[in-house]
Amino acid sequence: MKAGRNLVSGGAVVAWLLVLVLVLVVLQTDFLQQITRFRVISITQVPNESVHKVSSSGLVSEGTSKQELREVAKSKAPDGMPNTTDSVADVPPCPAPSDEMDSHVIDGIKDLKHEDEILAMGGQIDGFLQNSDVAAPRSKLTCNFSSRHMDICAMEGDIRMHGKSTTVYVVAASNDSYWTENGTVTIRPFPRKHEVSTMAKVREVTIRSSAPVVTTPPRCTVTHNVPAVVFSTGPDSGNFFHGMSDMVIPLYITTREYDGCVQLVVTDYNHKWISRYQDVLAALSIYPVIDFDTDDVVRCFPSVHVGIEYHNTLGIKPALSRNGYTGMDFLGFLRSVYSLKRPWVTPVNLRSGQRPRLVMILRQHSRALTNEAEAITAATEVGFEVVAAGTEVVKDIAQFAQVVNTCDVIVGVHGAGLTNMVFLPHNGTVVQIIPWGKMKWPCWETFGSPAPNMGLRYVEYEATAEETTLKDVYPRDHAVFADPLSLHKSFDDMYKYFLNGQNVTLDIDRFTGVIKQIYQSITIT
Repeated sequence: MKAGRNLVSGGAVVAWLLVLVLVLVVLQTDFLQQITRFRVISITQVPNESVHKVSSSGLVSEGTSKQELREVAKSKAPDGMPNTTDSVADVPPCPAPSDEMDSHVIDGIKDLKHEDEILAMGGQIDGFLQNSDVAAPRSKLTCNFSSRHMDICAMEGDIRMHGKSTTVYVVAASNDSYWTENGTVTIRPFPRKHEVSTMAKVREVTIRSSAPVVTTPPRCTVTHNVPAVVFSTGPDSGNFFHGMSDMVIPLYITTREYDGCVQLVVTDYNHKWISRYQDVLAALSIYPVIDFDTDDVVRCFPSVHVGIEYHNTLGIKPALSRNGYTGMDFLGFLRSVYSLKRPWVTPVNLRSGQRPRLVMILRQHSRALTNEAEAITAATEVGFEVVAAGTEVVKDIAQFAQVVNTCDVIVGVHGAGLTNMVFLPHNGTVVQIIPWGKMKWPCWETFGSPAPNMGLRYVEYEATAEETTLKDVYPRDHAVFADPLSLHKSFDDMYKYFLNGQNVTLDIDRFTGVIKQIYQSITIT
């Protein structure tokens, strides 16, 4: 009996030892968290400490030799991929990435209403927002295709990019039993998704997710320790409105939170566009912009954001912005970028002998003022110091920004030139002259709607049938006059008749009345 009790006692000890071993295995492998997060995870990456551990200064961490990095890079890369030695990007220091879930992982999903609007690679719905008490996975890919303006994919973990093949790889761990199959997504990273002809000119970026046991990913040849944002300059025409609305503001929304510690990667690289907005790009990132189309190395990042966030025309919606950015914040950013000295419009004391300043944007071809000289004279006689700005003057963004910032009011017929309102001081006034053709709503949507969110006042002057040159071309029973809205059904028709087909002859008496009211509102005696 005693022997039997000893046997039972020994068996119990063995059993407890087995339980203890099992607990240790669970703790070491993070098995419980994997089970808890099975709805959250799409791709899990166990980092290879000997290859990818990089310090905040961009240098290899202690314990990792350059020789070890080179040995990894010497192994055979897939066909068509470079096979050079591994290196770390030689860049200025930036803060080390946080171990916690970075906010940029959830870039594209704040405005989602349903789970089915999210595509999570690996066939699983990304539910980490619903499971906020669970630690975030190290690696994941989340895409949002629900917006009519843009597609966005955000990923973190083992992310590798090869520019010349326009491919981004999201690499799962080789022992990830929850990863089930390959996944491929293609994105055109330009926020005019609703314009099919425009998007056809934007290069596609392919995002591939897989485990190494299924597809051998290319070896890293350059390792970065900051996030990357991939975007396209698109079919840029040099139009300042589209450059600001489609590119600069979305870039600000997407990258400003990184405080310069982000790598900008550009496809459809347009040297002219990069040069024109170099001051803005330098303020958003401390690193040189990478030309994705010609980049023949494999770059590895801790996280990558393909596509830039677009809220609305020339605007920012704070509710959709991760850090609550506003239009006024953006104007403050531009003042910093271009060293603009005047933050606010304050009432001008006429007793001091000063005069408020008004800049008038003058167009040369369509929507030009046929009596611009009379309009300038009228504004001057009201009491303004008028700055007449033709197309050549506004081309130099930095220089013209200084001019606009000294003004209290900007006036112009609907067009790209009015975009320069972003350089007005807060509480400045935007006067939009709306051409004939029931154009009030589209014109308001373009400049009227974003103005208050930027801390600007908005006034409009709507041209009548007597003030359009269309009256000299079409009879009054033509749809241009009888039913203008019927021509709005086709953008081509609206553009042909009302945007590209007319100039405006102001009723000087009526125009003077509007300008006089603005003058009285910004002066004191």
